[in-house]
Amino acid sequence: MAALAGVLEASAPKPGNVHPGAAFDDLCYDELVAAALAIAPAMDRATARPLGRTILDAVAATRRVVRSNANLGIVLALAPLAAARSTGPVRAADAAAVLDRLGPDDAGLVWEAIAIARPGGMGGSDKWDVGGPAPSDLLEAMRLAAPRDAIARLWAERYVPLFAGPVPDLAAELAAGFGLDDAIVRCHLRQLARTPDTLIARRHGAMVAADVSARAAAVIASPAHAWREAAAHFDASLRRPIRVNPGTTADLVAAALYILLADGTLRPHLSC
Repeated sequence: MAALAGVLEASAPKPGNVHPGAAFDDLCYDELVAAALAIAPAMDRATARPLGRTILDAVAATRRVVRSNANLGIVLALAPLAAARSTGPVRAADAAAVLDRLGPDDAGLVWEAIAIARPGGMGGSDKWDVGGPAPSDLLEAMRLAAPRDAIARLWAERYVPLFAGPVPDLAAELAAGFGLDDAIVRCHLRQLARTPDTLIARRHGAMVAADVSARAAAVIASPAHAWREAAAHFDASLRRPIRVNPGTTADLVAAALYILLADGTLRPHLSC
């Protein structure tokens, strides 16, 4: 399911992101698919292994098949969900219980994973910077990073934002009759309109991130017959003259896809 969530997220033409019709200089759609498939073994073993080991193994597997950081955010978002899953739906409380079991060893493994992924645009911190030693308390480090990183905020707020935002957004778009790709794009736009993308904020500043969110809100408010054209214009504006990539929003969408796959709401037809 983690692999499928990653492939589905990458396949939808979300404004500003890589998809089958758009690539970055250092990342293309085929690499996102390869990265999604690469994390499957680690996620399959997540219920029986420490969370830090799952994250490190998934990131290491990804780096063997891609040129650049393709999915660190997705790995960090999905690993607690995969570790919490048994046979039924995953709840926010289940993921939070996984986080409550974190220890110093997990912190060291996660810091090693971040070093392997070499994410760009992370910014700096006076305490527990990702370029320095691992923190003694991983959750506390995530709380400190929460204002500048949405995945850290997801951990710090015990997955409540995911289940209050992208998960019901995606379910509602599907229930309204939108096809899967359209539902994913609209979920992405709704989350981007709700919360400025933290990757954009770190790379381009808070004002740019807020402007992108306002424009996403305008697209999702477009009439039913016009929203796709509005989304295409929005997408073009995020690629030129400079690349403005709402990548953290895409990570949250992938996590929402995983939740709907896990609870059976989403059952895409797959063919080989």
